[in-house]
Amino acid sequence: MAANMYRVGDYVYFENSSSNPYLIRRIEELNKQTGSGNVEAKVVCLYRRRDISSNLNGLADNHAREFEEDSKQPALVDQERHQLKHRELFLSRQFESLPATHIRGKCNVALLNETEKLSEYLDREDCFYYSLVFDPLQKTLIADQGEIRVGPKYQADIPDKLAEGESDNRNQLKMETKVWDPDNPLTDRQIDQFLVVARAVGTFARALDCSSSIRQPSLHMSAAAASRDITLFHAMDTLQRNCYDLAKAMSTLVPQGGPVLCRDEMEEWSSSEAILFEEALEKYGKDFTDIRQDFLPWKSLASIVQFYYMWKTTDRYIQQKRLKVAEADSKLKQVYIPTYTKPNPNQIVCVGSKGGMMNGATGYQKSAAGLTCESCHTTQSPQWYAWGPPNMQCRLCASCWIYWKKYGGLKTPTALDGEKEPRAKGPFGRQDPQGLLSYNSSKLLAKNRQTFLLQTTKLTRIARRLCDDILRPRRAARRPYIPVNIGAIKTECAVRLPKAATKPLRIRPVARPTLANIMKELGELAARGPVKPRILKGTETNRSILNFNRGVLSLLGKRTFNKQNGLEGAPSPIHIRQMTASPHSASGRPFSAGVKTERGGTEPAVKRQKLNPGDAPDPIVFVATDHTRMIRKALSQSEMRRAARRPSVQVKVKLVGSSRSAALGEPIVLED
Repeated sequence: MAANMYRVGDYVYFENSSSNPYLIRRIEELNKQTGSGNVEAKVVCLYRRRDISSNLNGLADNHAREFEEDSKQPALVDQERHQLKHRELFLSRQFESLPATHIRGKCNVALLNETEKLSEYLDREDCFYYSLVFDPLQKTLIADQGEIRVGPKYQADIPDKLAEGESDNRNQLKMETKVWDPDNPLTDRQIDQFLVVARAVGTFARALDCSSSIRQPSLHMSAAAASRDITLFHAMDTLQRNCYDLAKAMSTLVPQGGPVLCRDEMEEWSSSEAILFEEALEKYGKDFTDIRQDFLPWKSLASIVQFYYMWKTTDRYIQQKRLKVAEADSKLKQVYIPTYTKPNPNQIVCVGSKGGMMNGATGYQKSAAGLTCESCHTTQSPQWYAWGPPNMQCRLCASCWIYWKKYGGLKTPTALDGEKEPRAKGPFGRQDPQGLLSYNSSKLLAKNRQTFLLQTTKLTRIARRLCDDILRPRRAARRPYIPVNIGAIKTECAVRLPKAATKPLRIRPVARPTLANIMKELGELAARGPVKPRILKGTETNRSILNFNRGVLSLLGKRTFNKQNGLEGAPSPIHIRQMTASPHSASGRPFSAGVKTERGGTEPAVKRQKLNPGDAPDPIVFVATDHTRMIRKALSQSEMRRAARRPSVQVKVKLVGSSRSAALGEPIVLED
């Protein structure tokens, strides 16, 4: 009964999705709707690491590393460090309202303390901690200012006790300042009389001050303001500075220029500023830094703090406190939520089906087809749950599923969970960037290759033609990240469609070659054999031209595998005197027939290697050279787009330069 009773201030789990982890929230209010009778909870949002960006996760890692160094935490293994990230939360000032029926249990959330060990959070169930505050609007992480300063570095250094008869040699003037002497020659009656005179002088000073007469127009208000503590402190300080001589103190209260006016923060603030402060206090509480930043930037932090404690002594504070108490009495204090017993939609029913086999002796379900739990890699569990993308067919056992729902991660780091693992070596000796080789390669390759089809309706195709000026398809294709206003296109299409029946659409005919012509051209190209570079008279050597052609062949920044891994030497300097034409493919790949080498031989054509479907795909990295970048800059934007859209069409680049310009490092002029 007590476990299902939820009160204001409790940290609870909320379920907003059957497959996602629970949300962790703190209950601020419980409101019962008058019409339906349902109970809604106003909660404060707390975020996990999976809810923030990777940049903020890096800041959180740096903060955690500094905390471990400062607090001298014991060393943790990798799995404990991985699970500890699931226990870290980020507090926020974001409020939202959720149905109370979505509560799935209680948890404990505490401010991280230097005196505690981080490993203790792993030993306790449903236990979390926070040390940073996340702003979902500004996307920032800041340290919580409510830090409890507990630890050896915050303790005072107590000196040793003086022995009997030993004198204190420290300079007392540097240790403290004397503001009042209780052994003064004045009696209590004389001191009270002097304080009355100080109040009277303060009332007279307010009558002479124009700003004070506007704020306190009546004599009673001026006298009440003059009776505040600031006037008494000034009077007692005057007695101390004049060695408790009443005559000298009287003359100090009323100097030659007029009576001294002493005002505190309660008098300095206007009524509009006080109203702003009350609104800020209602929103942020006693977070004076945010109050100053968002509501009262022209006030100092010390002024706001002093005004707060003076404001608590006024009748205004007492009235607001009574209103809050009366409002709290009308709201719910607690609510009873029964245990949620409905089956989860991700639950895999294995009894009598192909998904698994029931072990009659223990009541455990054994996974079929060799599938194991993605977290603990077990093959037997009382119940299995589908986890991850549907095409991956991943599953979790019962205990790992509960861990996933509560802590938002798996017990062990996996690539499917978004964790970074040591990358395995690929079949060709390079690292696998996708991290797929740590799993069953054939299994993942079969799952990742899933096709999909986007089929448009006739009305959509008509709208593209009619609203071409609004849609601007070429511009939309070049900027896929900018959303298209579909509502405006639908509205305009409904207006233009009746008129378009009488006006036929203008369709530009596109002259496309027939299949027979394409096959004929490909046959002629194959019959020509390897493409040999044409060397004009007057050029220096064949070696320089061949080295340059190798750089030109990689127009779009693509290099061969040998060049990428540094197996070939750097090309020699280029010296060009006359115009040279270099036909090559727009994709930057060499022709398959072979190229003449420097030694006079020919390189054999590179034969495509058929990958085994069980092997993971090996990534190809293309590295651009200085000559490639130079050629890119010489091409116009339209030529680059044309080459990208038609990779099968050859691009001819004419190179004009001189040996002097190449030798001196001057740019080579390129003409298309």
